[in-house]
Amino acid sequence: MTNSGSVGFIGVGNMGGAMALRLRELGWQVGVRDLDPAREAEGERAGARAWTTPAALAAVHPVVVVAVVDAAQCGAVLFGEDGLAQAQPVAGACVVLCPTLGPASTEAIAARLAGHGFDCIDAPMSGGPARARDGSMSVMVACAEALFERHRSLIEALSSKVFRVGERPGDGARSKLVNNLLAAINLAGAAEAIALAERVGLDPARTLDLIEHSSGQSWIGSDRMRRAIAGDLAPRAHTTLLAKDSRLALEMAAAAGFEAPLGRAAAERFRAACAAGFGALDDASLLALLRQAGA
Repeated sequence: MTNSGSVGFIGVGNMGGAMALRLRELGWQVGVRDLDPAREAEGERAGARAWTTPAALAAVHPVVVVAVVDAAQCGAVLFGEDGLAQAQPVAGACVVLCPTLGPASTEAIAARLAGHGFDCIDAPMSGGPARARDGSMSVMVACAEALFERHRSLIEALSSKVFRVGERPGDGARSKLVNNLLAAINLAGAAEAIALAERVGLDPARTLDLIEHSSGQSWIGSDRMRRAIAGDLAPRAHTTLLAKDSRLALEMAAAAGFEAPLGRAAAERFRAACAAGFGALDDASLLALLRQAGA
């Protein structure tokens, strides 16, 4: 393998920061770039080097993991002023694209990167910051087999749960949107069930205990509702993210001529939560929204 053990991260928030810290612990040389100086400082304390621009980072690190929020941010950090594509690509230069994007956006970014001399691995991830930190998150990888083999050591260092979903750029994005639409449906259903339990006089924590050992259990429902019941809405995954992801999933479904009524109902819950002021909080805030609506 040609991977040199040197990797840069553009975006070291909840997920990108957790991945960067994991690789530092595993002995990788890590560079970081983020708009938030506090995030960069956290990386530097762990032994990473902060760079002033994406282009400066890409000039040194042959592989760059992009872990920003959306297509607009990807465009800015990759192709904007001082963006990654302004750097002269080093041998084997590759971008690992981790945000949840629409398939068309992923395809366009991969094609544009190729024009600048950068390979692209479509590799969205799922599982949250704790799983990113311990290497147990899911990574959905779409790229040519030779490219995957060239960077297998990095991908497998990031996670023990790597799923090869295809070779065409965009299949990672498609897989992630399918997953996140179901996550939105499950979380919306879990919040509704706990809100109903409270309305009929049941203890929500005890109700969640029994759900976790019964047919209604879902990982995201248990994870988020446990925090929501405790009043912990500190953002691990902002409500805005599942609002965005469920919208993108519905757009993908519409383009394929597929009707998704459950997904549409869940997406409306997340849209309403953002409109009610919960967007910057954890997506466990769906329970707070329903409590507010039922007050």
